[in-house]
Amino acid sequence: MNERQGKILELLSQHKRLEVTELSKRFQVSQVTIRKDLMTLEQNGMLIREHGYATLNNSDDINKRLPFHFEQKLRIAKEACKLVEDGETVFIESGSCCALLALEIATTKKEVTIVTNSSFIADYIRKCEGVQIVLLGGNFQKEAQVMVGPMTAQCAQAYFADKIFIGTDGFSLRTGFTGNDYLRSIAVQDMSKQADKVIVITDSSKFSQKGNVSLIDTKQIYMLVTDSQIPSEQEVYLKEQGIKILKA
Repeated sequence: MNERQGKILELLSQHKRLEVTELSKRFQVSQVTIRKDLMTLEQNGMLIREHGYATLNNSDDINKRLPFHFEQKLRIAKEACKLVEDGETVFIESGSCCALLALEIATTKKEVTIVTNSSFIADYIRKCEGVQIVLLGGNFQKEAQVMVGPMTAQCAQAYFADKIFIGTDGFSLRTGFTGNDYLRSIAVQDMSKQADKVIVITDSSKFSQKGNVSLIDTKQIYMLVTDSQIPSEQEVYLKEQGIKILKA
């Protein structure tokens, strides 16, 4: 993916839909060049092309979501990793920021046990020798590559963790942190009961979005790790709720 294609994805994440003519003018290249860019991105599953315009692929597949805001997510993952000590047990929930965090922990920390309901994350870090991986059982959601349901809750009860790191699909002052899947949100709640501290890690784009189900009670959250673009109103609100905010 070249630099222009990366910027196209960033623009789509903000505007949801963009015309070929608009992109051609913005990047000062021909419409033919833009169509080739869009074709490449579509082949990689990152967007959907329609006649004269493109929209984001809103798939749950982490492979398709990982490139969006990648540099921000990587900085956030590195900052969140500093919160983990050698020898700790941590829960890590599904998500692109969470996957990058898991890899950072697995490659920089010693004797850490990562408990996750994400088969994607388990596979993502499987070649790292310095980490113990526990994959929780449950009903398998194929596209999102996560385990959910009563069995996931039962398996989680066998472990106690120092921290749990979770992602989010959105946030608003009225709803708090939200998700897009009820069963995955329940899994987050069940896993969070087994951890001393709940830490949300997300890039600031999620603060302009809103999921359709409640993710977790704001009062349960110990810390938020995000980037410097978090809206000031929401930052003030979260601090008033007693949540520590760490910016990458």
